[in-house]
Amino acid sequence: MIDPDLRIGAVTLAVSDVPRSADFYERVIGLPLSSSEGGEARLGPDPERPALLLRGISQATSLPPASTGLFHVAWLHPSRASLAATVRRVVGQRWPFEGASDHGVSEALYLSDPDGLGIEIYADRPREEWERPAGGQGVRMVTMPLDLEDLLAQDLGGPAPSLPPQASVGHVHLKVSDVPRAAAFYGGAVGFEEQARMPSAAFLSAGGYHHHVGLNSWQSEGAGAAPDSAPGLREVRFELGGEQAVDSLERELSREPSGGAASRAEDGLLSVRDPDGQLLVFAAG
Repeated sequence: MIDPDLRIGAVTLAVSDVPRSADFYERVIGLPLSSSEGGEARLGPDPERPALLLRGISQATSLPPASTGLFHVAWLHPSRASLAATVRRVVGQRWPFEGASDHGVSEALYLSDPDGLGIEIYADRPREEWERPAGGQGVRMVTMPLDLEDLLAQDLGGPAPSLPPQASVGHVHLKVSDVPRAAAFYGGAVGFEEQARMPSAAFLSAGGYHHHVGLNSWQSEGAGAAPDSAPGLREVRFELGGEQAVDSLERELSREPSGGAASRAEDGLLSVRDPDGQLLVFAAG
């Protein structure tokens, strides 16, 4: 299995208008802007380690809804109170929510950025409260109505101007053309452990988390990737516990037929593309 200390360090999004998207992610989502220059912007609670990189697209085209690629980037909050503060901030900026769910393991709300790229904001329930299947392997994830009134009661101080320092990218959910094929890559080649499977979807993680990677083909079964001119996810950067963990993953990828053409750069970064062409980068944390 992959290093249980894995975390998602950063994601890179290609957007049609960098200043517009940077303003949205700072003002609405609450990610502090650390730099913006040369058609790129970097944002995140830690200015030394930006969690979000925005890159501009010249002559951007619309995003085909049935293509593979990003379903949503999920921003994990350290508490229900901090999630409630973000909800109040989004509402205060008059940005629409598109859904809200209680997943048993977490409470989540959904919206989209100015380019239509999906976003989840969520807070986990304590691990000891996660329901396990009868066999004890994985977690039981559900989709029930969110008790928004109870959530908002956790924070009566009004919207906070930014996310707390402990906030991070908790997981990335991808639209794929073939869920079994993608799950075989993330599970067999990369070494994530499958935590839950449902019709046309799978959820995998490291270290027993409910999921670091979600996969679905609800809109994208048999589809191809969007053109490079369309906004979308360009890179997911995972951080492992150290150089030895990256070395171990490199060896495993080289042994697996589904491991793709993994490559190691001089700076130690290990890169590989999943079966749908999504770039994954692994670094020593």
